[in-house]
Amino acid sequence: MILLPQIRQLDELKLVGIKATMCFAQHHPEFLWQFLMPRLTTIRNARKGTLYSIEVYPSGFWNSFGIENTFEKWAAISVNNFDDLPEGMHSLTIPAGKYAVFHYRGSSTEASIFYERIFKSWLPLSDYILDDRPHFASMGEGYKRNKPESEEEIWIPVQKK
Repeated sequence: MILLPQIRQLDELKLVGIKATMCFAQHHPEFLWQFLMPRLTTIRNARKGTLYSIEVYPSGFWNSFGIENTFEKWAAISVNNFDDLPEGMHSLTIPAGKYAVFHYRGSSTEASIFYERIFKSWLPLSDYILDDRPHFASMGEGYKRNKPESEEEIWIPVQKK
């Protein structure tokens, strides 16, 4: 299967949600969603529909990758502004920039194989390198947790080589 992403320009994106520090060796973001989902209605100015699973990697994370290296993991929803943040929630602004956007269809348990193909096959052969901005998946109406027919968009920050 050939990976053919769309290269898109993202406008600044404001998000509200919950975050935790984790690593790939102990990657269990389920508790973030368990906290966020019942509280979605408490987030003022939320844009309905799409949820976001975000990774904020420290500078240089990919230069010395290790499965024990830590990063911020987020479960969030987009908002118009950050007025009246609910208790226990945080704000995150993803800056504008170019992203390689991949359409993923499949179970979340198989997603690691898809990500591996992006980073080991598509990226090295492309005209792009990683940019130092958050990575994320947007999960709209087609997302069905752990189902093989589930669909989401995977957004990888890039810049021209």
